[in-house]
Amino acid sequence: MRAGFYSTLGMSKKNPRPVPRFNTPIIETHCHLDYLNGDELLNVLDEARALGVERFVTIAVSPDNLAIVRALTEQSEHVWGTQGIHPHEADKWNAAVAADVLSGCKHSRIVAVGEIGLDYHYDHADRAAQRDAFEAQLELAIQCNMPVVIHTRDADDDTRDILANHSARMRKKGVIHSFTSGLPLAEYCLSEGFYLGFNGITTFNRADNVRDVVRATPIQQLVLETDSPYLTPVPYRGRVNTPRYLPLIAEKVAQLKTLEVEALLKIVHANSHALFFEEA
Repeated sequence: MRAGFYSTLGMSKKNPRPVPRFNTPIIETHCHLDYLNGDELLNVLDEARALGVERFVTIAVSPDNLAIVRALTEQSEHVWGTQGIHPHEADKWNAAVAADVLSGCKHSRIVAVGEIGLDYHYDHADRAAQRDAFEAQLELAIQCNMPVVIHTRDADDDTRDILANHSARMRKKGVIHSFTSGLPLAEYCLSEGFYLGFNGITTFNRADNVRDVVRATPIQQLVLETDSPYLTPVPYRGRVNTPRYLPLIAEKVAQLKTLEVEALLKIVHANSHALFFEEA
């Protein structure tokens, strides 16, 4: 850690400790930059980069933001993106959307298909539609030879069954982001060569289940994310999350893995680079 180099942005009367700045760079593997605009976005990127965040992967979720994500990648040399339809939006999946995702994946700064998957917790879309959109986008990822960014919540069995239909043909695999599922799904995904992504949930008081999965995950298959603007880590809960809080997540994960933070960050940086920025 560089002594005295901290961000004091967003400090409150409670005066939480500043965000540390480590020597090893961090890749933000999952954020939603399109929820920010103009100077606010530029400030967020600058603040995070001052705290060691090297690259940002901003995630598409709906037909409405596919083009927005592509445009964001053209506004900064540090931003890359994905193309895909979130399970909440699965009812909108059709041939035209599929064509837009496929076309978007040819953009030079698009690095994955996502955010795709299943969400049986909120059920914002019909479950059959979710499964159809998930499978279709896995096939699209295979066609494009791209990794996937998967969202799964309260859908462990169907997630495993669907992945089992496609994983063997996926050269690049991908990441199960914001992993909160059970250990059996974690073990299956890890055995298939997927990464697991962890974020501020690791710092939450009632997230022992997530911390158990962190401990069980091989360090070579672990990546860090914020999922900003959601899931702000302790001690900044209640504020809008941004990638500048990644060092706090790194600290917690290093503690759970009983590693020095710099040692963890070196391995995680290599993982993140292999996931999104290396050819299969």
